[in-house]
Amino acid sequence: MNSSQARRRTLAGVAFLLAGTTTIQWSAALVMPVFARIGPSASSAWRFLFGALALLAISRPKVRSWTRHQWVGAAALGSSTAFMGFCFYQSIARIPLGTAVAIEYLGPFLVAAFAKRSARHFVFVALAGLGVVALARPGGGVTLVGVLFALGSGAGWAGYAFASHRVGGSIEGFGGLAVAMSIASVLTLPFAFASAHELIARPLLGGRMVLVGVAAIALGFGMEMQALRRIKPGVVSVLIALDPAIAFLMGWLFIGQGVSVTDLAGLACVVGAGVGVTYDVTRGVVPVAQ
Repeated sequence: MNSSQARRRTLAGVAFLLAGTTTIQWSAALVMPVFARIGPSASSAWRFLFGALALLAISRPKVRSWTRHQWVGAAALGSSTAFMGFCFYQSIARIPLGTAVAIEYLGPFLVAAFAKRSARHFVFVALAGLGVVALARPGGGVTLVGVLFALGSGAGWAGYAFASHRVGGSIEGFGGLAVAMSIASVLTLPFAFASAHELIARPLLGGRMVLVGVAAIALGFGMEMQALRRIKPGVVSVLIALDPAIAFLMGWLFIGQGVSVTDLAGLACVVGAGVGVTYDVTRGVVPVAQ
């Protein structure tokens, strides 16, 4: 591959990743009004179910030829994504969307920061910590339970990043993602049963959940996996550092969540620390998480 082809491949990967991230955060803003009716746990379960069905219809994975390595990768991706999604929805039910994503980002950020220990990285960790304190300040609409769920989602995100890179590299097309999201759907399906009558009685509610599932799981995660196939995980990490900013924008645009000067300062600390750590890491040979 020559330099021109590599550049086009990288640009395509960047476009896929930004589009996927934006779609996922938009779907999070879209689903939040549903929490009052069926709750965050059921909302997460229906999202996985409808998203998995869409992926299965599109990809029709040929699993009979899969190796043990491929099945392990899909299972790891499905379970980590299920945990991440459950914690994330519990978090945004309690604290603002942008704040939740900024705290969640600490998971992959710390993996990157401690993959290559240096004095500069410890400074970046402190900067990110300062940013999270600003975002989770008392009186900022933040609860302890919401913060803990966001941290749990961050732990799941770190696992999701490694697993998605493994699945994307070993299974062609969307088959691996379809099976992984089907596993996530099976793990979370018990949370959906009690709210099934709500979706049946309210077609608009059901339609919204179908849209959320297709947008977040089929389109959002699908585009992120396409990005991982085109650009190095370290470069992905730089762009993922913008995730909290996109989440704040989606929360402000679609659900009217306010953004204060303190929020912007905290966001700048988190994003700046993430970009700084990733720039340092990608200059070396140590791979970093998404």
